[in-house]
Amino acid sequence: MRLSQAWIVASKEFSTFTKRKYILYSVFIVPLLVSILLPAVTWYAEQRAKGTGWTPAEFATFLPSFAFFFLVLAGVIPATIASYSIVGEKVEKSLEPLLATPSTDSEILLGKGLAAFIPPFASILVGSGIFMALIDLVTYGRLGYYYFPNWNAVIVLFVMVPLAEILCVEWNVLVSSRVSDVRVAQQAGMLIMLPLAGIYVSGELSIISLGDSTNLLLIAAAILVVDLLFLSFVREVFSREQILTRWR
Repeated sequence: MRLSQAWIVASKEFSTFTKRKYILYSVFIVPLLVSILLPAVTWYAEQRAKGTGWTPAEFATFLPSFAFFFLVLAGVIPATIASYSIVGEKVEKSLEPLLATPSTDSEILLGKGLAAFIPPFASILVGSGIFMALIDLVTYGRLGYYYFPNWNAVIVLFVMVPLAEILCVEWNVLVSSRVSDVRVAQQAGMLIMLPLAGIYVSGELSIISLGDSTNLLLIAAAILVVDLLFLSFVREVFSREQILTRWR
């Protein structure tokens, strides 16, 4: 596999995305809104908690789940890019010419995967940085220390988020092999976020402790296993013969 050839495919995808405003909005605006709204909710909760006898430990119980919310975004944002990258080209009849290039199936798939992975990952990192800075301003007076960054946040952002993005891209390749409408592909592609959202809600309800590094690593291991299982299906689906004869 030639990484240079895969990067050429990715560069072409980047130039295409900049012409689609709804893609730019979903990739960059959503994490920014989350990074501001979550601290705002925390500030409101902190104001309500004054005089109620909440201890700093009790107040900090929901903070790990907030950081986990960026993992949910990792299962949503790449779907917008991945679905358009594949289904959009299928609808516009521009996928077949790409398959006629000297690039191998793996190089094309990797290039499209990088294009769907890099912008959301960068956006999530920037958004999480803003979130942690704002949340520390809100919670420092109550906790007496800066809660973020911490090792759990590192695990979420640099281990779990990339794995979730890979899972999202793989899922969207599988979805794209069965649909021919970009909106349908985006809607079906976002279904992969449901298990991640379920874990997030479980953390908020204290069913699962998302402040426990061991739990986070176990969840990351489970996502990795699913990634590897999906990879074999993606390789089978994304091939010239499959696309030219069955992707209609």
